[in-house]
Amino acid sequence: MDNYPLLNIFWTMLELFLWILWFFLLFKIITDIFRSHDMGGGAKAAWTVLVILLPFLGVLIYLIVRGGSMHERDLEQAKQADAAFQDYIRRAAGTGSGQGGGAAPSSSGHVDDLARLADLKNSGALSEEEYQRAKDKLLT
Repeated sequence: MDNYPLLNIFWTMLELFLWILWFFLLFKIITDIFRSHDMGGGAKAAWTVLVILLPFLGVLIYLIVRGGSMHERDLEQAKQADAAFQDYIRRAAGTGSGQGGGAAPSSSGHVDDLARLADLKNSGALSEEEYQRAKDKLLT
């Protein structure tokens, strides 16, 4: 360790951190390119080629041109995932609008819904995280 002083260790750690950050940003942008519904196939192909062939310049240009709307696409995807999760919970718990559930909430209705959720968790149909999220939504 005599020829590798402490400052060089910190410099190497910084370089490693920056590479990890760079790859995270690169994959985030490539994901955003393919998730974007407002671009056609040609535009997606052009952005992908630019980001892959000239990565630093391509990523910088993408962030300048389309970086502001990346948050909107992330938010839209999160809303869709939450809606799909809520639909799954309603179908799994048997409280969907087509199955006679969904009447005005009452304390006995909450107890029945909690019991159904516990049964689904015990049977393995819901993970612990899904169970806790559904329970929290039900109780609020």
